[in-house]
Amino acid sequence: MRRTIRGTSRELEAAARSMRRQPTRAEEVLWSALQKKQVAGLKFRRQHPVDRFVLDFYCPSHKLVVEVDGGVHDQQTERDAERTKVLEAYGYRVLRFRNEQVMSELPKVVQEIAAVAAARMNAPTPA
Repeated sequence: MRRTIRGTSRELEAAARSMRRQPTRAEEVLWSALQKKQVAGLKFRRQHPVDRFVLDFYCPSHKLVVEVDGGVHDQQTERDAERTKVLEAYGYRVLRFRNEQVMSELPKVVQEIAAVAAARMNAPTPA
C-alpha cells in the first residue's frame, strides 16, 4: 500500500510536482532565498501537498507554511481563510506574502519568516 502525505491524493501530488516545474517569478525569487537552509538553517520544501492543498513553501521542523499570493487571491479571501483555518487545525502556522512584497522587499520577507520560525521554536509546547 502506498503512503500518502497527510491524506493527499496521487493527483494532488502530481499537481505539486507540476507546480514545482512552473513556479511564478515571486516563488522563484523566494525559493532562491529559502533553499539550502539559507534562512536560520531551516529546511524548506516547495509545493508540498498536505490534505487537499499544495503549500507554496513548508518548513517541517517548525510546521511553518509560507504562501506567496498573486492577484487571484484578492477574489478568494474566504477560500484562503478557510484554507488557513484547516492548516492551523493541523498545528501549522501560515504566513502570507503578496508577490509584490517578495519582489520588492525580499530581505524583510525573509527576516519575518526567520522571526516567526524562531518564535515557534521558543514557544512552550501545550501540556
